[in-house]
Amino acid sequence: MRRLTVVQLLPALESGGVERSTLEIAEALVRAGHRALVVSAGGRLVPALLALGAEHITLDIGRKSLRTLRHVRALRALFARERVDLVHARSRLPAWLGVWALRGMPPNQTPRFVTTVHGLNSPSRYSAVMTRGERVVCVSDSVREFVLRHYPRTDPGKLRVIPRGIDPAMFPRAPQPDATARAWAAAQHPALAGSGPLLLLPGRGTRLKGHADALALLAKLRGDGLDARLWLPGAREPGREAYIAELEAEARALGIAEAIAFTPPTAAIARAYAASDLVLQVSRKPESFGRTVIEALSVGRPVLGWAHGGVGELLRELQPRGAVAPFDEDSLHADARDLLAQPPAPAATIPHTLLAMQAATLAVYGELLDDHSR
Repeated sequence: MRRLTVVQLLPALESGGVERSTLEIAEALVRAGHRALVVSAGGRLVPALLALGAEHITLDIGRKSLRTLRHVRALRALFARERVDLVHARSRLPAWLGVWALRGMPPNQTPRFVTTVHGLNSPSRYSAVMTRGERVVCVSDSVREFVLRHYPRTDPGKLRVIPRGIDPAMFPRAPQPDATARAWAAAQHPALAGSGPLLLLPGRGTRLKGHADALALLAKLRGDGLDARLWLPGAREPGREAYIAELEAEARALGIAEAIAFTPPTAAIARAYAASDLVLQVSRKPESFGRTVIEALSVGRPVLGWAHGGVGELLRELQPRGAVAPFDEDSLHADARDLLAQPPAPAATIPHTLLAMQAATLAVYGELLDDHSR
């Protein structure tokens, strides 16, 4: 392809999977010699974006307010001024603003339009904008099926399944057990000390992540006589104090408070995987993908999770023994015992890599833009 100018639209650059994918595609664009622009309200990831060689334009295009509509004109002017070739919308309100901005441009100057369906949002006319792209990227087969089921007018021919990916070098295979990593974990929190198995559930402090299911599982394992411990990095975060207090009260009621660590997120998540014996992915709401699954498997740790959404899809593909019928607590307990007693052989390779995801996304751009497209 000739040198392109690609704009990605999203609410902000604070944290999360959408933001991570935005930086990853910006990196791929710059590496391929293209120009990568990102429009958002800003956030703590802006310096990382700029360090990649991308550019950032600050517009609060994710605020749900009538005043946000004023940014339509600013976006239209930006697309024309910077001779933008392609607009990639990653969230609903920014996508609507992008659609309206493109609608007012001359046909010979209008950028091509791509969307990515990152989540399984409640079906509605508002959410349907994510199916308006000339190409619609789905982050898993589960997302593709969701789109076709809830938006049957969508042309299947424009859907492209591109799973999220990881850099295997960031999640290297660790020995099992990894005594050094376990000692490091114990130093992070006294509840993680001990010789019994360590369960890990990384995730934000929200009820949807299934923390209560993890507590119930731990109580059953300890009731079996195992000195099991549970680490929940990411659960403790500002604004979630009441939720953590509720979980702590539940842990005391179950008699397992001394074996649980609710902590802020850790930057050393690969080391946390290495310290663990079993990684849990028990989100109550189906995930669109479930990057935790492939991160843990890359490190060589078994994963146990509810078999719905992208998590179920990944487990069926890569480690079927960890896929449990959603909310069947008895099966979760039985499978946890089985995986701890006889861990499956680690996968030889993880097919869902960052490089594969980046290449596939740029290939989608290439479907719409080549040397003869203008």
